[in-house]
Amino acid sequence: MSIKTAEFLVSNSNVAKCPKNNLPEYAFIGRSNVGKSSLINMLTDRKNLAKTSGRPGKTQLINHFIINQSWYLVDLPGYGYARVSKKVKKEFQKFITQYFEEREQLVSAFVLIDCRHEPQPIDKEFMQYLGEKQIPFSIIFTKADKLKPKALERNIENYKQELLAGAWAEMPNYFVSSATNTTGKDEIINYIEQINLQLKESSI
Repeated sequence: MSIKTAEFLVSNSNVAKCPKNNLPEYAFIGRSNVGKSSLINMLTDRKNLAKTSGRPGKTQLINHFIINQSWYLVDLPGYGYARVSKKVKKEFQKFITQYFEEREQLVSAFVLIDCRHEPQPIDKEFMQYLGEKQIPFSIIFTKADKLKPKALERNIENYKQELLAGAWAEMPNYFVSSATNTTGKDEIINYIEQINLQLKESSI
């Protein structure tokens, strides 16, 4: 699939005010500073579609982008060490949870993980939450260009082993990406296209 159009549509913190139509949605979420905005810009071939910032926690709302006038890419606030008050963090948690539990148009989530780091409790807890709520998701390991191939392979294998030693019977679907050299771009976009085609066929 080639992305011909990618446009910002709306930002809000109220799930009830999200777009009313039934276009499929793919939500991107991860810890602060995981490279989410850079990944979104890379996937859509737009330099400034999602706002990148040196300050973690810049995204503070549910952001809907309409892609090819046929599906939504949803940019959600990062969790982790965003420089916001406890009250604001609590609000983040509230509307993020509402989004995942109430948004019927959500087809799949993408949980972004910095490939350079060991598995973090907050990431594992969030993925466990998605699993318990039976919300389909894939992992995207970001910043792959920051590691040499063998180190990257070793880190992902270690991540896999830790998940399998815990609550997971099998490794969730995953992609390896780099916003710098576009690694993983085609795989992620084609995966979304494949799901969209399946949805169309099932609705006929």
